[in-house]
Amino acid sequence: MLFAELKRLHSLPFFELLKEARAVHEANWPENDVQLCTLLSIKTGGCSEDCSYCAQSARYNSGVEIERLMSKETIMERAQAARDTGSTRFCMGAAWRGVRGGTQRFEQVLDIVKGVSTLGMEVCVTLGELGPEEAKQLKEAGVTAYNHNLDTSPEHYPNIVTTHTYEDRLRTIRNVQDAGMSVCCGGILGLGETTDDRLKMLEVISEFNPQPESVPINSLMPMPGTPLEGSAVVDAFDVVRMIAVTRIAVPKAKVRLSAGRTRMSDETQALCYFAGANSIFYGDKLLTAKNPAVEKDRALLAKLGLGTLAPNPALAAPEAEEERPLSPACCGCGE
Repeated sequence: MLFAELKRLHSLPFFELLKEARAVHEANWPENDVQLCTLLSIKTGGCSEDCSYCAQSARYNSGVEIERLMSKETIMERAQAARDTGSTRFCMGAAWRGVRGGTQRFEQVLDIVKGVSTLGMEVCVTLGELGPEEAKQLKEAGVTAYNHNLDTSPEHYPNIVTTHTYEDRLRTIRNVQDAGMSVCCGGILGLGETTDDRLKMLEVISEFNPQPESVPINSLMPMPGTPLEGSAVVDAFDVVRMIAVTRIAVPKAKVRLSAGRTRMSDETQALCYFAGANSIFYGDKLLTAKNPAVEKDRALLAKLGLGTLAPNPALAAPEAEEERPLSPACCGCGE
């Protein structure tokens, strides 16, 4: 969708924008379900990149301890627990620049993916830059979606990250699509960007071919020790407007209400759901930032009368796993 149209939409009176976004949402997501996702940091801290918002960068004194790649056994336990509490997507993030095929570390990741893929959930990873061969190997191992956010507009991006370029990110996304994985790509609000920056980012995302399967909308959680630690809290109405415009621009994507939910009231989150958000990260932690507790999320969804996205039957566990059927709690309570 062109920038001019995105700007027109964003400039609409608040309730007019919500009305238009709601119509698009109901046309494409009539079940009105929310997908519940779990995100696990499988390798934390010590990253060589200089992303200004990230506490995992080795360049900043953020207090985040460097942790090695988790064992497969520990990750499988966490994935099983996520499935048993209703997640239909398990996302694994690692703090490094990217992956290189043939290394012991990458082989370990592939083995972990193969294990998690037997649990009947969608498997998403975010591992930084990705070459075409590594993308193919991840797809073959069982990855269904790859997360690689653009963060902000091409123009504002150099103010936030200097150790890799916008084109580097777009190249990774092309490699992911060419390998047959779905793309999960969104951005972060509150990086000192303008409204135009947010909409230019969305213009790029909406013009992917095919469009992303999911679009996370994050609100910056300023982390101590990072260059953006003193950033102002993103206005709630700005978040809702961005959710609404994203829903219209990428109608068939899951619009994921991501980082920053701890600072949102139930009423703000309700407006986000109404505007088109239909996926959340679910659990107690989002990489290095806090996330609303499971019970709180369930209570709000129940209060709003929202259902949860059912597991994908195509991702059912193989026969060897049939002795351990999905927990009754997983009868449709999403990513």
